[in-house]
Amino acid sequence: MTVRKILISGASIAGPALAGWLGRNGFDVTVVEKSPGQRPGGQAVDFKGRTHLELLGRMGILDEVRAQQTAKTDWHLVDDADRLRVVVPGEFIGGDIEILRGDLAGILHHRCAGAADVVFGDEITALRERADGVDVSFAGRASERFDLVIGADGVHSAVRRLAFGPEHEFVEQRGYYYAVAGGHVSLGGMPTMLPSGRAIAYGHNTPDRLVLLGGQKAPALFVFRSDSADYDRRDVDSQRAFLAAAFAGAGWRTPAALEAALRAPDFYLDALARTRMSSFTRGRTALVGDAGYANTLGGFGTGLALLGAFVLAGELVAADGDHVAAFAAYDRRMRKPTKVARTGSAGPFLAPPSAARIRMRDWTFSNALMRRTMLWMTDAFATDDSIPAYDLA
Repeated sequence: MTVRKILISGASIAGPALAGWLGRNGFDVTVVEKSPGQRPGGQAVDFKGRTHLELLGRMGILDEVRAQQTAKTDWHLVDDADRLRVVVPGEFIGGDIEILRGDLAGILHHRCAGAADVVFGDEITALRERADGVDVSFAGRASERFDLVIGADGVHSAVRRLAFGPEHEFVEQRGYYYAVAGGHVSLGGMPTMLPSGRAIAYGHNTPDRLVLLGGQKAPALFVFRSDSADYDRRDVDSQRAFLAAAFAGAGWRTPAALEAALRAPDFYLDALARTRMSSFTRGRTALVGDAGYANTLGGFGTGLALLGAFVLAGELVAADGDHVAAFAAYDRRMRKPTKVARTGSAGPFLAPPSAARIRMRDWTFSNALMRRTMLWMTDAFATDDSIPAYDLA
């Protein structure tokens, strides 16, 4: 085996999935994560279509994911007086299986236990590629040489920045932002669960803005458009101020939702972004998941992350550690399934720019034929029959 020692940056979803595959198939794997520990809870993530379900089965975690899945959540989009405008079905929003990100991460960490050394509270600060490896500097530990470095560290990937170039060369933002936050907001007695066990989240649109409350995705979700990114990504107070300015003067239950969000300790804001990459490898470095193929709130990110981890591990094992051959095959095989990450944006769908566009979006789901077409399209995007049956332990 040409390559044996591999460093993975990021321990959320793609990182531990890849570490588990590689560690059980003869590689010496270290995972480094800047967070001090595994993050519980978080937003719900989902899996759609045959390929995702077959992959979960191949990983041996399908039953465990099903056991921890959240209730299917329908979005009830309402007007200022809480009158129902349209229902966006949970099958479109959440696919076949939906699970809290923290619960999925816990399953994946358990799966890679013993297969990799996972180090929390540290991060990569520099990469220097040599002919026979990559010298890696860390914030809190001594430098070390690895055969390969894998970036599984999200849309703001430090590995991509260090090995490929500045973020703005590979990440596209189109003026839409989102925030998720905890905190309780009264829904005035409106039901949040149906007798069938399906959950209900209530959403309200005005042009360029969406507020979604309740359900399983997050206690509160805000999506909005802004001409300028007037906040510091590393300063939560500036992010809260940015959100407050974006929804100033909004009606419905927005003032109460905003007040709760601005007080909530679990608050996260970022731009809706997508990557512009057709190759996910360079030299001895590769990218997996959102680091290479992100499309925020696009609905396919978690499935793509697990798929990418499976393909990269499978190609490294098939090539007996020849990273040049494995990386070329990984790029080639992931080009088709990652196409969905390079097209479209969830922003105009979630927060349409005009009242007319809001009505058009609502009509799409009130029309039975169009609703079936939209559901079929999400399954088609998520299903790829070309993924090979790798011989992985």
